[in-house]
Amino acid sequence: MAEWSQSSEDNKLVAQKTFVAKPGEVDQKWFVVDATDLIVGRLAADIAVILMGKKRPTYTPHIDTGDFVVVTNAEKVAFTGKKWTNKEYTWYTGYTGLRKETAEKRLEKKPEMILQEAVRRMLPKNKLGRKMLSKLKVYAGESHPHQAQNPEAIELGKKI
Repeated sequence: MAEWSQSSEDNKLVAQKTFVAKPGEVDQKWFVVDATDLIVGRLAADIAVILMGKKRPTYTPHIDTGDFVVVTNAEKVAFTGKKWTNKEYTWYTGYTGLRKETAEKRLEKKPEMILQEAVRRMLPKNKLGRKMLSKLKVYAGESHPHQAQNPEAIELGKKI
């Protein structure tokens, strides 16, 4: 929607155009987050905003304007309360019944999946959301193979 403003030279009303980002013009950055002692939900919410690009002044809802996020130490994330034993992840394999797993068991098997699932559920449920999720790189340990992109370290979430 265009806004109207008065130009000073001719006292005419001039329409101001709304900026719309184009897919080739978006400059994407890389960020590194250390997830040690950070609460999963609060960290996931902050990561989802970065992946969508909502903090940028060039945010356009139908274009992927977000940045890449590399998360290290995913095995050291925290839940509040009794979520380690009470929270259950369910999935369907194609066979009869649902499979269930507590957060505690998932941490032992696939610690990256805890944070990745939390972020996935906060992104749009469409092709664009899947593209945004592909820009999230989660690693259980301290090291990651993305040093060549010169990622910038940022602080997200709240610590316990």
